Amino acid sequence: MKLGVSLGLVLTAAAALTAPMAAAQPIIPSTPDLGKAEGKCRSGEGGPALLVRVDGLKDHRGNLKLEVYPANDKDFLQDDNILISEGKTFRRVEQPVGAENPVELCVRIPGPGTYAVSILHDRDGNRKFGLSVDGIAFSGNPKLGLSKPKAGHSSVVVTGNGISRIAVVMNYRTGLMSFGPLRKN
Repeated sequence: MKLGVSLGLVLTAAAALTAPMAAAQPIIPSTPDLGKAEGKCRSGEGGPALLVRVDGLKDHRGNLKLEVYPANDKDFLQDDNILISEGKTFRRVEQPVGAENPVELCVRIPGPGTYAVSILHDRDGNRKFGLSVDGIAFSGNPKLGLSKPKAGHSSVVVTGNGISRIAVVMNYRTGLMSFGPLRKN
């Protein structure tokens, strides 16, 4: 289950799958590789892409996972297999954090438009968000609370067909149930 997906969202998604329209479209089995082929930037290849600089990393261990979603609350952080089955935008890029500063990730996008982007710093490499271990960031750098941020606060507008650059600031658990950027000493 992804960050911020509540039981209500899971039940809503399950109900949608039983609707006649959803029955006509087979659901793609979820795997960590969904969206990777579409999201991979290749050197010398033209077309629209986001180059995301990741600031405020706690350390350089583990992996970074960047995901691109439609910029609406219904689809933002939705299960990847549902989005792909419905023909909606979903892209994923994963890479080791590496030692370089700044850390950058490149992801291909379908074209100009508005997208919501999330980045997971999977420090323990288990491919899941661990509340007390991992970090999270969103395009737009919204202030995080106890629920997922609104897509409108976590979106980026891409106007051209080249590479668009954005920066995100990682957030980690800072208190019992609070998240924020790391404090500089």
